[in-house]
Amino acid sequence: MPDLSTRYLGLDLKGPLVPAASPLSRDLSKLRQMEDSGAAAVVLHSLFEEQIAHESNALDFFLTHGSDSYAEALSYFPEPVAYRLGPQQYLEHIHKAKASLGIPVIASLNGISTGGWSRRVTDVDWIRYARLIQEAGADALELNLYFVPTDPELSGDQVEDLYADLLIDVKRLIDIPVAMKLGPYFSSFSNMARRLTHAGANGLVLFNRFYQPDLDIENLEVTPHLLLSHRDELRLPLRWIAILYGRVAADLALSTGVHTTEDVIKGIMAGASVTMMASALMRNGISHLNAVQDGLLRWMEEHEYESLSQMRGSLSQKSVAFPAAYERAQYVQIVGTLDTGR
Repeated sequence: MPDLSTRYLGLDLKGPLVPAASPLSRDLSKLRQMEDSGAAAVVLHSLFEEQIAHESNALDFFLTHGSDSYAEALSYFPEPVAYRLGPQQYLEHIHKAKASLGIPVIASLNGISTGGWSRRVTDVDWIRYARLIQEAGADALELNLYFVPTDPELSGDQVEDLYADLLIDVKRLIDIPVAMKLGPYFSSFSNMARRLTHAGANGLVLFNRFYQPDLDIENLEVTPHLLLSHRDELRLPLRWIAILYGRVAADLALSTGVHTTEDVIKGIMAGASVTMMASALMRNGISHLNAVQDGLLRWMEEHEYESLSQMRGSLSQKSVAFPAAYERAQYVQIVGTLDTGR
């Protein structure tokens, strides 16, 4: 039987299938089902910077203004259903997950500022929760950076500095490995990837999905609009993993658009250490992991691959016969085909 073992963030894993952060990981029974279905590690749902600020502000308001005003203070924040686990409950969830599972547990911390969510609102340092997450038993931390720079005075250099400085601050606090989950919107993504590895990133997760709001033209409101990923979204992270493989000193995780066995194979051949899926599990059920893993084993046997390491990076930019296919030449070739009617 082919060897599916891989290494990610310094962790020896039995395979490349890792459920990404999603609401599914809030439930211990679902986490156990993931392990039973072939997950080699799990990424827990995120602890958000806003949750930490929410808890701190609610407590401060209660102590300062009295219990009569407490419920009103909560009305300024998202409904509790959006944040079912507060910061302390999240830490307890990590501890329980570690006690229940035999696979690595990767926590997820989602934020962007270095001094707390909006310094006008709170002076809570959310980054300190990285240390608490480590103490709760997490094997690694995924730093999930969701930031849309809307200030026209904020330069690209300043945005990049913010990312790197935040990573450095977190790495000073903890000893467990840190993976950076990023969006693709940098003017030179290769340079940014290398800069983050120099700042201490043990892994890069490509890519974060920025959820796009919609407009309610009848009620004149901006409304959230969550769509599960589809396979076409695989192409962008696949391309960048193929470009970065062998060029940065960090493990690469393929995220967004991973739905099938074929997607996993493409990710490994591009250079990924692991492939992460969430939408596919939410759409098809956790047992979908079994089907993907069985398909991977069959494909490797049919094509006489003995291990994932034999496959990894075989279609990366540095390995293919025509490296320019990952750059502009690919675009020119496609346009030429359209122009000739072929």
